[in-house]
Order: sequence, then structure tokens, then C-alpha cells
Amino acid sequence: MGDQLLAGTPPSLQPLPGLKSLTTHHCCTGSLRHIYVFNGYPISEEMLLGLGSGIGFVYWHMKGTDPFYGGRANVGRGNEEGLEKTASRRTGVRAESFTTSSASKAEKAMLSLLDTGEPVYVYVDMGFLPYLNLPDDYHFGAHMIVVAGYDPASGQVLISDRDAELHPIPLAGLEAARGSTYKPFPPQHKWFTFDFAGMRDPSPAEVRGAIRDVTNGMLKPPIANLGVKGIRTAVTRTRKWPETMDEEALRWSCFNIFIFIDAIGGTGGGLFRYMYGRFLHEAADICDDKRLAKAGEELLVVGDMWQEVAGRFNEASKATNPADMLVEATEPMQSIAEREESVWQKLAVLVD
Repeated sequence: MGDQLLAGTPPSLQPLPGLKSLTTHHCCTGSLRHIYVFNGYPISEEMLLGLGSGIGFVYWHMKGTDPFYGGRANVGRGNEEGLEKTASRRTGVRAESFTTSSASKAEKAMLSLLDTGEPVYVYVDMGFLPYLNLPDDYHFGAHMIVVAGYDPASGQVLISDRDAELHPIPLAGLEAARGSTYKPFPPQHKWFTFDFAGMRDPSPAEVRGAIRDVTNGMLKPPIANLGVKGIRTAVTRTRKWPETMDEEALRWSCFNIFIFIDAIGGTGGGLFRYMYGRFLHEAADICDDKRLAKAGEELLVVGDMWQEVAGRFNEASKATNPADMLVEATEPMQSIAEREESVWQKLAVLVD
């Protein structure tokens, strides 16, 4: 484990015995995979994303916040079960979540789990994580990490994130990240516990059910900001940004959209479409249905199209006048909506 620790880490700060720090794509599925692998269940991130019915689309722009393109679904809001619990249920794992307004209660629960030798899956505001080197005013509270070790002597914890390194940070810094109140996604000191006593492989029926959840979300969204309709809504709304944003805000919004589509932002690239395409290949083997793999290939092409959009938004963020590039940046999304609608319709028939 020593080669996974950053230089300058106190010798007394070590990861829990048996914990492997993994390079991952997405904070949620990556952190979940750390927990699964630690408990002797070698599952892929792609399978966790798929079993968790975790892919979708959302365009969101609350007053006072930056506009947001999201490729995730089943994020645990409203009546959603949440990817962690859904994927766990379909693999025989029992997952429970907890939130609290008390920093001391959250810390006590975390340290208690660490004392029993269990790594802890927690939500944080990534703007408070020093190793990410984010701008001072950047905040995003729907980021998941695994607390992989604790040293009372130095008052530091080890964090496992998306890279292979283990990052030491002060316990007080982790408390600030867990207790952030920045909108729209304050983490609320959220953490999970997992019971692997009943772990098992997912059944073909469960895999099909997971795919069915996604096709319903993409084809039959409750509001126009979600699913395939949401992609088309995003085109219309994005082109109106200059009516309410100055040049600086436009520039940042374009860069922000690039981040939320590209792999650098934790999507695995292509707004999670690459990851889900690979899941469909795994699903084809479980369900003994090669047509699922073919749909996965089509979704990989859609991922390439999303990457083109990401590149155009990145260019717009650097342009002299970003407003002039919004039509060009969103133009491929019209075709993306058509291609995605076709793929999800095919999948809906396959898993009906």
C-alpha cells in the first residue's frame, strides 16, 4: 500500500488492512466499487452504474447557480432509491444511508466504522478537498469519496477518490467538506453502511429491470428538463443564456458544461454514455442476448457525439465572445436527442 500514499503522509497514517486504492471513472460508482472490492466482490464500475439505473439526462438551472447538464439518474432525491441502494439490492447487499445536521454525530459514526476496520462511503463538497486544487469559489456537494484510514496522532484521514493515490487531509477539513451548505447539492454529512452477508450475482431479470428503469426515465420523463426531452430543452435554454448572463458568466458556464460531459469531470467520458455502453456488453453476457451489446455499441457512438459537444463548449469558454458559439456548441445535441431516443426505444423493446 505504501506506493499509493502521497509523499509527506505521516508514517502513522495508513490505509485499513486489505483496502486497495483504485483508479476509477465516476465518484459514486468508483467509491462504491472500492467498498465492493474491499468486501471481496470484484464488480466493475460499469455494472454498478447499470444495476443502479444510474444513467439519464437532466438540464438544471436554479436561480443563483450555474446551469447544469447531468448524465446521471437515480441520485436519491425525492422518491428515488438512489444508485447505491439500487445497485446493492440487485447484488444481495444491504445498504443504509444516514444524514445529520450534527458534525460531531457524523464524525463519531465515521470513526466508529473505521475502528471496526470498515472504510466509510461519504458525501462531500469537492470544493473543500485540497488535493483537487479547485477555485476558491467552486462548490459541488454531490461528490462521493471513501474514507480509507485515520490517524488520531496527526488528526488526519486518508481519502480514496478517483485516482490511485490515497490523500491525507485534516479531520477538520473533511468535516468542512461533509457539512458544506452550498447549494444546490449540500452533502448533509451523508454516509452509508453496507452488509455483504448476502452478496450474490445479479440475475438476468434484475439486469433487464435496471435497463427498463433507464429507458422509462429517458423516454417518459415527468418534466421536460429530463430524459430525451431534457436534451432538447437544454438546446433551447442554453441558447438563451446571453439574455441573462454577462460574458464572464457565459464563459464559466460553457467551461462548466464541458467539465460535466468530459471524463475530467467524472463521467467516464461522453456524459456516462461510454460507461453505460460497456455495461450493456456485460449485460448481454448475463442475459444471453447479443442485441444488448449491439445497443451498447450504438451508445458508444452517442458518447463520441457528446464528446464533440464537450469540445465545442470548451472552445466557447475560451472564445472572445462565447455567446457567438452557443448555437454551434449545441447543434450536435439535436442529432444526439434523435440517436438516444432510438437507442432507448430499442432497449425498451428488448427488456419488455
